[in-house]
Amino acid sequence: MLIPFFFKLREAGVPVSITEFLTLLEALEAHLAQSSAEDFYFLSRACMVKDERHFDRFDRAFAAHFKGAEELFEALLARIPQEWLQRMGEKTLSEEEKAKIQALGGWDKLIETLKKRLEEQQKRHQGGSKWIGTAGTSPFGAYGYNPEGVRIGQDESRNRRAVKVWDRRDFRNLDDTIELGTRNIKIALRKLRRFAREGAADQLDLDGTIDSTARNAGLLDLKFVPERHNAIKVLLFLDVGGSMDDHVRVCEELFSAARTEFKHLEYFYFHNFVYESLWKDNRRRHVEKIPTLEVMRTYGHDYKLIFVGDATMSPYEIVQPGGSIEHWNEEPGALWMQRLAKTWPHHVWLNPEPQQRWEYTPSVQITRELLEDRMFPLTLGGLDQAIKALH
Repeated sequence: MLIPFFFKLREAGVPVSITEFLTLLEALEAHLAQSSAEDFYFLSRACMVKDERHFDRFDRAFAAHFKGAEELFEALLARIPQEWLQRMGEKTLSEEEKAKIQALGGWDKLIETLKKRLEEQQKRHQGGSKWIGTAGTSPFGAYGYNPEGVRIGQDESRNRRAVKVWDRRDFRNLDDTIELGTRNIKIALRKLRRFAREGAADQLDLDGTIDSTARNAGLLDLKFVPERHNAIKVLLFLDVGGSMDDHVRVCEELFSAARTEFKHLEYFYFHNFVYESLWKDNRRRHVEKIPTLEVMRTYGHDYKLIFVGDATMSPYEIVQPGGSIEHWNEEPGALWMQRLAKTWPHHVWLNPEPQQRWEYTPSVQITRELLEDRMFPLTLGGLDQAIKALH
């Protein structure tokens, strides 16, 4: 089992050698991992990975090889006893059955009802349409279906209908070292660059030297100029997790190209919509958040702000205090978006979802209105339009 795992890591791009593999075997012989799968995960990662940049590649290879390793990363924050939410079976409903299920009647009613159920419920429940449990049509729980509910204790999204998720979820950083399949994205981004001469005059100005020498009766008169640098400053706000998992590849390509093309590039992550805080590292996003106001004060108005996300979420997440799917936001996301647009007048939103779907998604329409229709598809044509809008 371990030898195929070794080759799986190499296929995933983790630079592991036979030395690291032998170290792992010695550690296992010393019973350092005991009988815990979680202990083995951390032991094998410590032995096989030398650079934290490769943690995500290791995680994906580990999950693919050992099947189900993703469960190691779940750390539920809910106060509900875990045994209530054990997965007992998934219920598959027909479209006709789904059509009969009605939402509870809006955000306030949903939260009010959840609080009431938490106070009343005394035991685990499976199936049905009321209690917090599994495999039912209740708005609260896991592995069932409801058009507008609160997801609790489920390992991943299934129908993408939850308006709030009562779980701690971990996302991975975008890999900026990925090799692009084509150079088209880089070429498109180069249209945004603007060069200026900065720093000390240490580059030979050949034309100036020839002209000055000629005017000086043939006596050599060397002229120097500062080096040319890309003067464009870019802020990237990247949506990660949830429905954006479908678009990781194209976002990694964009991220990689941007890191190559722009000297002055800063990036931050968010989930679904921007609120009072952002983060730089998805592995530590729960403990190392950066206040959005601090970002606004740090980077000048001359930066170009580029949002990257599908803008696909519950409208509550944009317009409602407390609407964030993961935490209680005191102010609505719409207010933060207005502040950001005012701070950086040159801004655009790149959407990886096909443009023909936008009109059927209310949250996309709301986001477009907030940005005064400065949303563009994440295609080569869309990049060209976005770059023109940023100039």
